[in-house]
Amino acid sequence: MGYNIPEHLKGLTEQEVKRSQELSGYNQMDGLHKSNWLEMLLDILKEPMLILLFAISIIYLIVGDYGEATFMLVAIALVSAISFYQDNRSKKALEALEKLNEPLSTVIRHGKVIQIPTHEVAVGDLCVTEEGQMINADGKIVHSNDFSVNESSLTGESMSIFKNVDSDDKNLYSGTVTVSGLAVFKVDKIGKETRIGKIGSSIANIQEEASPLQLQITKFVKTMAIAGIAIFVMVCTVNYYQSRNLLDSLLNGLTLAMSILPEEIPVAFTTFMALGSWKLMQQGIIIKRSSIVETLGSTTVICTDKTGTITENSMQLKYLYDYQTDHTYDSSSFNSPSIDRLVSYAMWSSEPIPFDPMEKTLHQVYQNTQKQDLRKTYSLFHEYPLEGKPPMMTHLFENKNQERIIAAKGAPEAILQVSRLTDAAKDKVRTLIAELGKQGYRILGVAKSTFEGYKFPVKQQDFEFEFLGLVVFYDPPKAGISEVFQQIYDAGIQVKVITGDNADTTRSIASQAGIQHTEKVIGGKEIMDYSDQDMEQVAENNVLFTRMFPEAKLAVVNALKRKGEVVAMLGDGVNDGPALKAAHIGVAMGDKGTEIAKAAASLVLTNDDLSKLITGIAAGRRIYSNIKKAIQYIISIHIPIILTVSLPLFLGWVFPQIFTPVHVIFLELVMGPTCSIVYENEPMEKNTMKVPPRLMTDTFLNWKELGISIVQGIVITIGVLLAYQITVQHGGTEEKTRAMVFTTLIFANILLSLVNRSFYYSIFQTMKYRNNLLTGVTIITLAMLFSILFFKPFSDFFAVTSLTMFELALALGIGAVSVLWFEVYKFVKRKK
Repeated sequence: MGYNIPEHLKGLTEQEVKRSQELSGYNQMDGLHKSNWLEMLLDILKEPMLILLFAISIIYLIVGDYGEATFMLVAIALVSAISFYQDNRSKKALEALEKLNEPLSTVIRHGKVIQIPTHEVAVGDLCVTEEGQMINADGKIVHSNDFSVNESSLTGESMSIFKNVDSDDKNLYSGTVTVSGLAVFKVDKIGKETRIGKIGSSIANIQEEASPLQLQITKFVKTMAIAGIAIFVMVCTVNYYQSRNLLDSLLNGLTLAMSILPEEIPVAFTTFMALGSWKLMQQGIIIKRSSIVETLGSTTVICTDKTGTITENSMQLKYLYDYQTDHTYDSSSFNSPSIDRLVSYAMWSSEPIPFDPMEKTLHQVYQNTQKQDLRKTYSLFHEYPLEGKPPMMTHLFENKNQERIIAAKGAPEAILQVSRLTDAAKDKVRTLIAELGKQGYRILGVAKSTFEGYKFPVKQQDFEFEFLGLVVFYDPPKAGISEVFQQIYDAGIQVKVITGDNADTTRSIASQAGIQHTEKVIGGKEIMDYSDQDMEQVAENNVLFTRMFPEAKLAVVNALKRKGEVVAMLGDGVNDGPALKAAHIGVAMGDKGTEIAKAAASLVLTNDDLSKLITGIAAGRRIYSNIKKAIQYIISIHIPIILTVSLPLFLGWVFPQIFTPVHVIFLELVMGPTCSIVYENEPMEKNTMKVPPRLMTDTFLNWKELGISIVQGIVITIGVLLAYQITVQHGGTEEKTRAMVFTTLIFANILLSLVNRSFYYSIFQTMKYRNNLLTGVTIITLAMLFSILFFKPFSDFFAVTSLTMFELALALGIGAVSVLWFEVYKFVKRKK
């Protein structure tokens, strides 16, 4: 893995790990309860629909109707099986996500550096932590190199602390963050025994907030449930007044209550979100919370870092400018003795064990060009971390003879400010920096200093520096990145580039990557002087934000949020953490992203491919669109069931109990899989990524959409009741009338599920969409309908009679007219 670990650190053997885990358990918080299949089943049996079915079964048993009672029990088993299947799929999908979301920890075992799931870290393990990583257990440092840690999660103190083997406090704590360097620590506490574990295991049990869509759906279902109770009471009262039969009245009331209760909606929501997350996971997009899928489709602004997101993060050293010779050297001349000093000091100003790609490159160039490698003879004894606006860093090394090397590097502006140069000399260098920046190069200034004694300045800027020159890197845009940004723009989403790099480099790379409106550039220091109101305008009107530091990045994200934007923030570094956490959707890079970035993000792109974010946004839009289709289908088909059960009773028609619970539960068994299994599998409509994102403040169904569903339901009701009246007028028996009404409603239900696949494109267009589940459910529904109509035991049980070809054609015709009128509406909509 490239770690420079001392040979004497061997770590635990496999046997020692097993013994430790038997004694101290695993590195995880207790109390995280995972439901087993029995608990899942018990939860399902508490569902209102099943409670109603139990109540109806008991009434049938009391009146001696054992056939109906048996059917109800079979129905309970079927409804439970469907719910269990859905819940189990959701549970498995979420467990798979959880497993992928678990961070890896680096440990030394058997003398080898390996990565393991964090929960497998054992007491006695030697853990390795480096810049940007979260510490995952408590322990004591046994080896370190330029190591500092931020313990603000425990102490509230935001300053990083330098620690090593000789420190008074060499303890490291779970939940803290490595700011710089590397440390190896021996684990002495894990899980709930760690300091953060003792502060509150309850942190692990905090439930995620319900999303806006979840809240809206819950409110809608509750409203329907209250309406169901009210109508149940009304039907029971009317029926009892007419018949004076309490059990019959209860049965009718329960039938209607069952037809009103839209229990499919919450099941559909859970299924869509969990399976949506699982499908994205298979495409290399790890979703931390399944509800984030809903937010993805609403993204209006993508704020992206430059390095490693737009660019390859390869950081090739392109040029070296040596101030002393006033000459720029390309890669073919890096071994020239004239630039030995510049190459050396550029390397010494880097971390001894480099983490950053640029620093790795500088170490490599030093190794390849210097006759004598002095890295093992000098040790770092004091350092100033990367800080300042613009930032710089300084390292102090010393050998056994107390000879010193003091090296600094950073933003060229920062190094020029602290160097002993005339204004004319600085202007000359600035001109060169501007020229190189316009070509998209990343530039760092390098300087050296001398200092006697140990009373070092408090600030590194107080050293007297000699300017040595510039190191010039090129990080080219990723292949195909301009096509990715074009897709983002086509989807009506804005792009903002928020980077620590300078204006010229950023503008050049952004233009090469296909980012639009790169004329204006604004800097981080400038941003912090604005009022909140001005900040909102600046964040809205600018595309390129350069020389950005964590507070400035956070300020831009918060300003965009205040403007009502739904913000996705892409980043991979420690300094991106606050902005990733604050954004609606924090997106971290899986390969090159730091553990802190991954922990702060709500979504991780496993192979650092920005095009995967487009896939995620498209999936979010598809899932949201399909949830709406499923809910509109549920509303539309529930209306004719409710009215067919209630209107003949209230209007005193000849056959008031045209549907009994067995008919309603059959329809429920058809509707459940259609909305939560079939619609979840619907492909994305072809115009989905060509329209602007929806507003987050939109309700899941606005009044127009709700109105369409209600009209669809009422027209189907008119068709079904027309079939009722036609049959009665032609002398049909109750069984014949029921058969016609039931068949018409089933045909209408099938056609509705086909028509509502799109509220824009025609049924002929959507027929081309591939959805094998829809075909399967349709065939099974028709097979069951014909079995009920033409297989005598079933016909007797459902109290229907067989239909002639003419009657079947009439039922199909009425069903088709009552549903397919919507195709005319869609045609007019397309023409407009």
